[in-house]
Amino acid sequence: MYRSSTRPQRSTPVQWSIMLVAISVLIAVVTSTAAADSGNRVGKISVDDAITPPLATYIDRSIQRASERGDHALIIELNTPGGLSSAMDDIVRDILNAPIPIIVWVAPDGARAASAGVYITYAAHVAAMAPATNIGSATPVQIGAGGEANATPTTMDRKIINDAVAKIRALAERRGRNGDWAEAAVRDAENIPASQAVQLGVVDFIAASQEELLTQSDGRTVDVLGQPVVLHTAGAQVETFRMSFFEQFLQVLTNPNIAYILLSLGSLAIIFEIANPGGIGPGAVGVILLLAGFYGLGTLDSNWTGLALMILAFILFALDVFLPSHGVLTLSGIGAFLLGSLMLANTRSPSVLQVSRSVVFAMTAMMAVFFGFIIGAVVRIRKKPAVTGLSALVGTVGIVRSDLDPEGMVFVFGELWQARADAPIHTGEHVRVVAIEGLALVVTPAEPEHDATTPALPLPTAGT
Repeated sequence: MYRSSTRPQRSTPVQWSIMLVAISVLIAVVTSTAAADSGNRVGKISVDDAITPPLATYIDRSIQRASERGDHALIIELNTPGGLSSAMDDIVRDILNAPIPIIVWVAPDGARAASAGVYITYAAHVAAMAPATNIGSATPVQIGAGGEANATPTTMDRKIINDAVAKIRALAERRGRNGDWAEAAVRDAENIPASQAVQLGVVDFIAASQEELLTQSDGRTVDVLGQPVVLHTAGAQVETFRMSFFEQFLQVLTNPNIAYILLSLGSLAIIFEIANPGGIGPGAVGVILLLAGFYGLGTLDSNWTGLALMILAFILFALDVFLPSHGVLTLSGIGAFLLGSLMLANTRSPSVLQVSRSVVFAMTAMMAVFFGFIIGAVVRIRKKPAVTGLSALVGTVGIVRSDLDPEGMVFVFGELWQARADAPIHTGEHVRVVAIEGLALVVTPAEPEHDATTPALPLPTAGT
């Protein structure tokens, strides 16, 4: 019997070479992938709306996310007509304290950086604009009690404007931009196109596309938290951060027209619940709509006197449902509602965060029609005779259960009643109730009307 033996084969130099090449290629791929996933990646967000608290939260969250992922920079594509100064201050503060460079790009073509957008652009480490864009008009608009801009600056107006000038000049000094034009944008509402903005040193350059933005930003040295940082953005991988559903929902609520409509509809639902107690649905929906409307108005520079007048209007509407004012309270409520609606939005950016006059008049007309119909129906009901209680028995038809001579028993409306007639009426005949005396009915002979009364019970038979 023979035993076979095998010896392990030795690797040849060619095999070793192939293995080394494969390992080198694998290391190169992993290294390049890691580099693409970290240092040469840029985040991006799009701001295409009024500046509000939900939008400020979105920008703050995006800066934190880009920093935690190790992104080299964050691009803010900006197109805004302005917004709330408080939200603007939050965004500027987040940009100044960002641990990564922030690139603000006023884009796409036709976009603008107005009012609060000027401050955000000045706060950026790198500022650029698309060719057909503009920037400026950063004057705080003061709104008087009547809802119109103040023509003559008051002491308070001058304080606010001087504060805005100092704020934007500080940003210009921090980023090395044109402070004189920035002051003119605040005091005189100066507004310039992209080409002039580059000439005046308002922004750094013009970029027609995202690739051009990354290319021109590449190699620039910026100050990030006191440390010089060189941008390496050419050919970087760009990933867009979207607003969460909840942030989008809150952003919709901050639309003054939406908040105003929600407040009005919520009040209507609650009044309907009060007028028709027992239905939980309208009341619950009304409370939700009211809270949503109050949130939206609470984030805006609202005129709370106007809101108080609107609340008074709904109280008057509710009272007119229960009190016989013949529509006087409803007319007063419509007047209070219209006046309060016109006073409601008291914002420093009236073109952006003010309730539209057309929406106000449309909602007031709807309220007038709705409550006019309701109050008219209530008045008509009040004029009708009572259909409950003893008086409801007058006119009904019943059946005699024991001879009326002149008194006996009749079956009316599902019950036995003591009755009296002027002439004898025998058992089984139909009678009509003509009056009520105490707890006795006064009846007269009548033809049977089966639809007018409850079906009579069978007559008792002898022996039962």
